[in-house]
Amino acid sequence: MKKREEFLPFALPFLGIEEEKEIVDCLRSGWITMGPKTKKFEQQFSRYIENRNAIAVNSCTAALHIALSALGISRGDEVIVPTLTFCSTANVVVHLGARPVLVDIGEDYNVTPEAIEKAISKNTKAIIIVHYGGQACNIKKIYEIASAHKLPIIEDAAHAVGAQYLGNKIGSAAIQHIGNVSTVITCFSFYATKNMTTGEGGMIVTDNDDLASRMRLLVLHGMSKDAWKRYASAGSWYYEVVLPGYKYNMTDLQAALGIHQLKKLEWFIEKRQYFAKLYDEAFCNLDEIDIPVRHNDRTHTYHLYAIRLKLDKLKIDRCQFIEELRELNIGVSVHFIPIHLHPFYMRNFGYRRGDFPVAENIYDRIISLPLYPKMKEDDIKYVIDAIYYLVEKHKK
Repeated sequence: MKKREEFLPFALPFLGIEEEKEIVDCLRSGWITMGPKTKKFEQQFSRYIENRNAIAVNSCTAALHIALSALGISRGDEVIVPTLTFCSTANVVVHLGARPVLVDIGEDYNVTPEAIEKAISKNTKAIIIVHYGGQACNIKKIYEIASAHKLPIIEDAAHAVGAQYLGNKIGSAAIQHIGNVSTVITCFSFYATKNMTTGEGGMIVTDNDDLASRMRLLVLHGMSKDAWKRYASAGSWYYEVVLPGYKYNMTDLQAALGIHQLKKLEWFIEKRQYFAKLYDEAFCNLDEIDIPVRHNDRTHTYHLYAIRLKLDKLKIDRCQFIEELRELNIGVSVHFIPIHLHPFYMRNFGYRRGDFPVAENIYDRIISLPLYPKMKEDDIKYVIDAIYYLVEKHKK
């Protein structure tokens, strides 16, 4: 196979002149931290997601931390977390002194309702679900379990902005009221590799007004309402700290990107879905590859396109397969190393390999392929050709 000359990155943001002009306007205004553009972005996101409370923060990690803190999670509490996720989903539980109770996943990479229900104990105070790769979990069944046990749900939707379940967007008020769950908080990410970006950044969404008010306080040091306005003409030097909050606010520089990224999001998603369709069509009949599972009652936004190697049909392992893709100038990755296999969680919580067999089996075989709107169709075809070349080279 002829090697391409330039390296194909795993992910790149798609930024245009609109974002550039908004950033310049922000710089010229003299207001670069949290201010009017952040508020505008929150309002636009609230309308897009169809939920009345949207709170901009500096990362999805911050959003998860704020959500748990607002719910009063503390030492001695347990929070259920799927093991196949990025470390921040579990780390924020540890930060509050609570115990992350890890659970296994299904073949679609998402946590299963059965695993959640089995893990609930008298110390369980919340459930975190992760919409892996851009496709929703089985929300209806999970929410029914949460409702029966009177537990709040935190959705780690870092991958899933714009994704739909039963015809409604993840994070919408319509979704959050499925199954009569007492409390639902949805957390989004706008990191540079995500479906839309503010460089770093995130958003918290909830239909619970009281909880939203508490989270707004926690985002900026626990300072009294509209503390960010204290340096504006309408502001006041006087403020009160009513909660021991954090420094998690988004800046206007970040929001300047978000305002225009949000306008392009549906096109970004369409492009990702089209490229995923090309991958699906190419790999669906390749015996050595499993393609991502799709569910008909939800849309997939394809933040990730993660294939699984059938190692019993290949003479090499996943690590060597990745190295040979890199030698062909293709950037790929692995999402994720299961939480229970990281040294901190093994050492401090007693987790071991063998605890979660589905996640481990998937982890050993999974490879995330490049897929993003800035790619060209020829890039997708090159990746496809490379996969076929390596499979043919190494099949048993």
